[in-house]
Amino acid sequence: MKIITIPLPSLSLIHVTILSACFLILILTLAFLYKNRQSKKAETQSLNDKIHQFEQNILKELKDNQVLLIQKVYQGQIENLNNLQTSLHGNMQEIRAQLGEHLKQHSEFLTQELRQNLFQINQQVQQRLGEGLEKNAATFHDVIKRLTIIDEAQKKITDLSSNVISLQEILSDKRSRGAFGEVQLSSLINNMIPPNHYSLQHTLSNGKRADCMLFLPHPTGNIVIDAKFPLETYQQISICQNDLEKNRLAQQFRLDIKKHIKDIAEKYIIPQETADSAVMFIPSEAIFAEIHAVYPELVQFSHECRVWLVSPTTLMAVLTTARAVLKDDATRKQVHIIQEHLKLLSQDFKRFDKRMQSLTRHIQQANEDVSDVNTSARKITSRFDKIEHLEIEEAALETPVEIS
Repeated sequence: MKIITIPLPSLSLIHVTILSACFLILILTLAFLYKNRQSKKAETQSLNDKIHQFEQNILKELKDNQVLLIQKVYQGQIENLNNLQTSLHGNMQEIRAQLGEHLKQHSEFLTQELRQNLFQINQQVQQRLGEGLEKNAATFHDVIKRLTIIDEAQKKITDLSSNVISLQEILSDKRSRGAFGEVQLSSLINNMIPPNHYSLQHTLSNGKRADCMLFLPHPTGNIVIDAKFPLETYQQISICQNDLEKNRLAQQFRLDIKKHIKDIAEKYIIPQETADSAVMFIPSEAIFAEIHAVYPELVQFSHECRVWLVSPTTLMAVLTTARAVLKDDATRKQVHIIQEHLKLLSQDFKRFDKRMQSLTRHIQQANEDVSDVNTSARKITSRFDKIEHLEIEEAALETPVEIS
């Protein structure tokens, strides 16, 4: 932007110049008058009038010059303002054109950069959307799989609920509970013990029928396993909120368990027929744990009566031990057969040792023969070498020598 500077006349300088001139003239006049005052006293008044008139004229001229000067200055300022306005207008037009061109270029640059940024953003958005859609599709697929699994699990839970309801209906009856315990006992026995070493629903000599009889070797003897399922009182204790009623039910539970233990000890422990102890199978782990945790006197009473309380888990350990006993007994019965085979094996080993010694001797003799044959071969080879050297020497002697 071009700035035009216009010089303006200073009014104060003009005034000072004029006043200085007037003051100088006045001083000169007064000096002149002072010099000629003696000689021109008569003319003083006339000179004073002239001076006054001169001052009036000078003042009038000064006023006129001041008015003219002000008019000229005003006209010059107007012309300068017009020129300045014209110059400013031209400069503004030029600046406006330059600014418009610059804004146009900058706008095109911004538009191009904005398009590139929008294109990149669009690609990134499309890529992110594609990835998001793929992830959402995979997630949706996983959700569908999980929902399918949940539906299957829900169906299984529904089936299990119906089975639990039917199981509760079965266990609500004493006979059904007894049958359930017998079936569970039978399943465990079938999985652990060989068929010829147990008998289900075995009848004893006293006419009593046991749920299972294990036929174990001496000195253990045959052991009776009888299933008891005291579920009804236990369930009542679990849901009872009254302390007095709970104590009464606990006492009833003790009496029921003691009765089962006494019945097993009296019915299924028979001298010379069964072992001196029996096993009471409780099909519920919860009831078994409750007895050992809350009623230790029942456990002590069962030991005194030589009736061992077992649950499905502990019965597995008992049956594993019984299976080991049966295996050990079978091994002991086969000891004499093993001993006979060991004797035969010892005889076979002795014959093998004799034949091995004989073979060793033959191998040693063959080794000596090979060594002798090798020695003879070396001697024969040495003799052939000597014969060849002898023939060469004879040939050398027979060759005539030329004398020059």
